[in-house]
Amino acid sequence: MNKKYLYIYNNLINFTRNKDLYKSLDRDDIFSDRLTLFLLHFAFFLKNFKNEENKIILQEIYDFNFRQLELSIREIGYGDQSINKKMKDYINLFHSMVSEIHFWNKLTRKQKLAKISIFLTDFKKNDQLLDYFEIFDENLSKKTLNSYLKSVSNH
Repeated sequence: MNKKYLYIYNNLINFTRNKDLYKSLDRDDIFSDRLTLFLLHFAFFLKNFKNEENKIILQEIYDFNFRQLELSIREIGYGDQSINKKMKDYINLFHSMVSEIHFWNKLTRKQKLAKISIFLTDFKKNDQLLDYFEIFDENLSKKTLNSYLKSVSNH
């Protein structure tokens, strides 16, 4: 397994562990919510850096992240059959997220809220989540993929 993408994966995990994010949502930090939020962070990450030049690297990051997720699910104690079904569900959910946010910057606030709400149906404060992901998306757009990759060598 290629460890050079571990920094990116851990960064995305840290975003999803942000306790303030859960406080504003008035929810406990549980695995399924964290996973959904991780996938949303990762979808925004890919959206921002997707281009022909990054295609191979992004595929490697994608593969690495989903292998890491599978390992996390195994650590929780799911059996092999459950893991295969769960991973299929998570990958489908992720691809749906990527599809829904593809034209994010061209959407109105109301449309963005509708997109976020598709994946966070039982969250109460999706408007706060929308604000959070707007800032996250903007911060990603100010950096290059290389800046994330070079961070690996600095740690």
